Amino acid sequence: MPFVLQALPILILPILLAVGYVTGMHIPNVYYPASPLLFKVRQRAGAPDIVSNEANSDATHANGNGSQNHFPRKKVESMSIKTFLESRVPSLYKGYRPSWWLPSGHLQTFYVVSGDFTKTDQLLYERTLLRTPDGGTLGLDMTPTTEQNPDLPDDTPIVVVQHGLTGGSYESYVRSILAHSCAPKSQGGLGYRGIVINFRGCANVPVTSWQFYSAGHTEDLRCGLLFISHKFPKAPLIGLGFSLGANVMTRYLGEEKEWSRLQAGIVLACPWDVVKNSIRLETEFIPKTLYAPALGGNLMALIRGHVGTLQKLPPDDRLAPQMDNILSLKNPTLKQVDHALTRFCGGSSPPFPFKSADEYYVWASSHRHVTSIRVPFLAINAADDPIVGFSPTEETAHGQTCALAVTPSGGHLGWFRGGSPIGSGGPPDRWVREPVLEFLRAAAEDYVPDSRYGPPKDGRDRVERDGFVLERGKDLIGYKVVSTGQIIHGGESTPAHKLKTQGL
Repeated sequence: MPFVLQALPILILPILLAVGYVTGMHIPNVYYPASPLLFKVRQRAGAPDIVSNEANSDATHANGNGSQNHFPRKKVESMSIKTFLESRVPSLYKGYRPSWWLPSGHLQTFYVVSGDFTKTDQLLYERTLLRTPDGGTLGLDMTPTTEQNPDLPDDTPIVVVQHGLTGGSYESYVRSILAHSCAPKSQGGLGYRGIVINFRGCANVPVTSWQFYSAGHTEDLRCGLLFISHKFPKAPLIGLGFSLGANVMTRYLGEEKEWSRLQAGIVLACPWDVVKNSIRLETEFIPKTLYAPALGGNLMALIRGHVGTLQKLPPDDRLAPQMDNILSLKNPTLKQVDHALTRFCGGSSPPFPFKSADEYYVWASSHRHVTSIRVPFLAINAADDPIVGFSPTEETAHGQTCALAVTPSGGHLGWFRGGSPIGSGGPPDRWVREPVLEFLRAAAEDYVPDSRYGPPKDGRDRVERDGFVLERGKDLIGYKVVSTGQIIHGGESTPAHKLKTQGL
């Protein structure tokens, strides 16, 4: 009997923790710059229209692509990222109650992978394949398709998306946002376009070179943005990144500073310090037992799916000599795959190849770039994310236009609330969609970019050579359209192999 009494608290504790997890309101901790940069923001509907005055001369503004957008001129005021979010993204501060049957970060993450989202947030994409100057291929999936909405104005805002590690435009977390941001206003949506830049080899994008992608390589994003800004020169572009794609987008915004083609950005579940997260995945029991080998298996499945194509390419001096070693790996962790594969071919040379995965991780980390971002930027992470264990609160405090929201719960790309594990009601709702949609609208319609910055307004930033459109002075940033018009039906581009952690 005494033993039972001693063991009782141990047995009851997990139940109490689970009950506390799902019954309380989970309100994010939001971190802001200590010395923020003020930027201009239009007043919302109801404010008097502007006649004309010097203080509001930028109300009809040149957006990040150097063009005018179609939103009416309203009174403009200066505000910090804190005021911007408090006034335009109210759902961020209300919090949410997680699904009662997903009472931990592990279960939230597991449902991202295992839940049936095939009938939820269905989308049609129109795919364009771009050839990059190094011979690689990018797949850009646009929604709505031209046929679905042929009359959508050219200056319609565009949500530019980068997905997770081995995902694509078919992912439930991508569709959760785009299905609502790109729905017509008459149906309760924002009426925007969405364009997913699928990483090389992902979502059935063909592999045509030995170069792949990585957490730190931003040149493919630049190539995609060059094409989008050329095709839709009047449209404001807002970045949306998930997991690995969030890391790429954060680095891009920090590298470009005031000259970004994206006039704002929001990222979810960004890994930030790749070194610290790698240590966690390799040393802590559950991460090293479950997540590290699962993520490594995802990358191995991706590379194995393209072996036949790679063998037909002329051999290169970076990856080709490593193929036997790569294919010999058995149940590798993510770091083992990165050491055998990514450090050699995860981007252009220089800086690739790296001497080790650790050296690659130091270079690829995005947290150091937060202080250089100069456009409105919001990052949302979950404190119980079993894959990401670091949030750059210190870097955010030293930044200028960035805010970081850390929710107590949500797992990795989960944030599920409501729903039921049984019945036909469909998967639970994602809370994070609300603040993301509010931010997208505010960034596209209210924020007024400084017209002194951004790419040149007259196209002087690009040249045409040998069939490619190139960014002037950057021979590796460019594109040539290979094909366009292929229709992708929601999850139709899902790889044939069923990855255990697909979606992460």
